[in-house]
Amino acid sequence: MRPPMHRSTLALVGLALACAHGPAAPSRQVTPADYYPLAIGNQWVFVDESPSLPAASRGRTRTVRIVSRDAAGYFVDTERGALRADADCLHDRDRRLLCAPIEVGRTWSSVVSVSSTERYEIAAVGETVVTPAGRFDRCVRVRATNRAGAGAQIVLETTYAPGVGPVRIETFAVVGAAASPQVRAVLASYRLEGR
Repeated sequence: MRPPMHRSTLALVGLALACAHGPAAPSRQVTPADYYPLAIGNQWVFVDESPSLPAASRGRTRTVRIVSRDAAGYFVDTERGALRADADCLHDRDRRLLCAPIEVGRTWSSVVSVSSTERYEIAAVGETVVTPAGRFDRCVRVRATNRAGAGAQIVLETTYAPGVGPVRIETFAVVGAAASPQVRAVLASYRLEGR
């Protein structure tokens, strides 16, 4: 026969059960920086799967590595790109690439020249993407469009995985209602400093 529980033990069990079913602690708001970790030494290797390339050229890789941080706070990479993230947006020097809140339908624009304005939209949230680097869940896909002439657009879709960065990059030429795939690059491997 088990001995009866002491009153203080019963009180602690009751308190624990009450806490377990109480309100959940508020979760931290997801920011654009969560989708593109920026640190010197971080590296991403992409494999080119572009349908517009001859079959013999597909499969080539391109490595992007962050090599420095400039006085304006941009992380500079080996491809002459420069990125900076704040609480609201992930930026390159000319564009806002991903902006909060991270939700389907969120839109913004970036004026890249006197005659060119790019329009951005979060096209999907919570996607799963499988690449040679692995399976990535909870991805965000951003669609950027830019007018390329009468009735024509260039569409760029970049899919970001949380804590990893871009895992798929695709461009399309859109004329009327017809979209022609141009470029497709997927993540082959990555290395993040401090992880």
